[in-house]
Amino acid sequence: MARVNGQTFSLLGVPTLPDGVRAASIVNAEYTATHTVFSLLAGNVSIKLDFLSPVSPSDYLRQSLPFSYLTITAANTAGDDIQVYVDLDETWTGQSGSTAANSSASGSTSVFQLSVDGAQTYTQNAMDQALWGEVVFASRPSNSSKISVQSGDAASVRGLFASNGTLSDSTPAYSAGDVVAIAQNLGSVASSASVTYAIGYTRDAAVNYLGNARASYYSATYKDSISAVNHFLDDYADAEAEASSMDSNIDSKATSTAGANYSDIVTLSVRQAYGAADLTIPANTLDTSDLMLFLKEISSDGNVNTIDVIYPTFPIFYVMDPEYIRLVLEPVVRYLEMGRWPDPWTIHDIGSAYPNATGHDDGQAEQQPIEETGNILILAYAYSKAVGSTTWADTHRSLFQGYADYLVTDGFDMASQLSTDDGAGPLPNQTNLAIKAAVGLTAFGAMFGADNYTDTGKGYANQLYNNSLATDAEKTHFQLQYPESLNNGSTYSTTFNLYPDSLLGLNTFPQAAFDMQASFYPTQRAQAGVPLDSSSPAPPLPAPMPRRKSSSSTISTPSSQTE
Repeated sequence: MARVNGQTFSLLGVPTLPDGVRAASIVNAEYTATHTVFSLLAGNVSIKLDFLSPVSPSDYLRQSLPFSYLTITAANTAGDDIQVYVDLDETWTGQSGSTAANSSASGSTSVFQLSVDGAQTYTQNAMDQALWGEVVFASRPSNSSKISVQSGDAASVRGLFASNGTLSDSTPAYSAGDVVAIAQNLGSVASSASVTYAIGYTRDAAVNYLGNARASYYSATYKDSISAVNHFLDDYADAEAEASSMDSNIDSKATSTAGANYSDIVTLSVRQAYGAADLTIPANTLDTSDLMLFLKEISSDGNVNTIDVIYPTFPIFYVMDPEYIRLVLEPVVRYLEMGRWPDPWTIHDIGSAYPNATGHDDGQAEQQPIEETGNILILAYAYSKAVGSTTWADTHRSLFQGYADYLVTDGFDMASQLSTDDGAGPLPNQTNLAIKAAVGLTAFGAMFGADNYTDTGKGYANQLYNNSLATDAEKTHFQLQYPESLNNGSTYSTTFNLYPDSLLGLNTFPQAAFDMQASFYPTQRAQAGVPLDSSSPAPPLPAPMPRRKSSSSTISTPSSQTE
């Protein structure tokens, strides 16, 4: 909320307005790779809410800190008296009724910490939200503002701010339905003024890797949440400068590559990729040389380091910092080299439920043999090519050799099995999987100078495309399966596994195969793009959507848990 000359306005997340509070008008909303910004009008004063989630691939400390900034700026003022207010409730802890709250001051920084009484380590709620960590909410005054805090009944705390523009500094024991709040009095603002909040969630034990706790990378430098969030606030200017440069660079390069629509997609993808990345070190030694990256398979079943989730993630790592490819493969490769996984193909994931990366010694994991085996070879080569060295790959050559041999024997005349599109069910001789096997083999051949594997991969490609084994009769597109007898009428597949062949310069398939697909895809375009394959329904094209950075409207204040 914001209070301007005694009139309080709701900004975001006030589901029930206190008496006398008016809703501000949202004028504009935009996003960049690292920022989401809402511009509002509170009376005649412009209020900007700038949510910044730093993305700093090469700075492991900054990248590992699990916080975001909220900077509130009041502008277009002429001596207006302004106060701002933010609160959180216990929904941030993932439950209700068992919340413990702590309030403290560290220098000029006011900090609230919320946790769950009795939560067991590595437990989650039904929505895959962590329960064993700690919500951290902090702010400090600017050179000209004054800070106040309070916790208690939501209506009472919000009502006090709405009436007085300040809080009581009272922080009684937390009860269900309470909020924790931090207000900033900006005073009389001649032109503009800003204050910054930090919001995040820390976990002392971030990941369980084969029974050993892994801590977030920042733990080697900052041992507790308060020191970590203090550093985070200290780092704001540098983090903001890096973010602004990155935002501009990503936008301009993506636009020059394929236009504004492509830039919109790339820009939106950056935080999705890096926000899911847990950079960890051993909790017992805090040895920063033993670094591993963990990814959670979100919006499905919560698996740990799923290979066919790493695979579509790798291009952004390849461009921004290829070490992340090695770091995310490291826990997978170490487990596989222990010999605990019983099958000759690559494992699908190293844990059924994040953050428990406990492996699948019994072999009871989702089975995607060609999918994951091709993936790991392509990923290993992508890393080696990006860094210009096979030192890491050489260390694991025996493992990769076994997977290349599996693709030689099983990668072309393949049994019925799942692909990454596992919702479609198992199918034999899937064209896109055979493409992956071909590219995986040429990747292995290129990585180790093994021409016989390259020749086998290109032989697969020759059969699939040049000999039309996997195309329609007119050679207008690749079909879902091969040979023709397996297809029920005309079918197609989006052969995204051609992409690393082009990106990595492997030349497994001729340019004509890419041109064929590029001409075909526009004929299948639907509401959300080209459906994955012909078994997916193709709804009609929608009306044009408003573009990024151009939405402008005055709407009712949406509801959320942040004010």
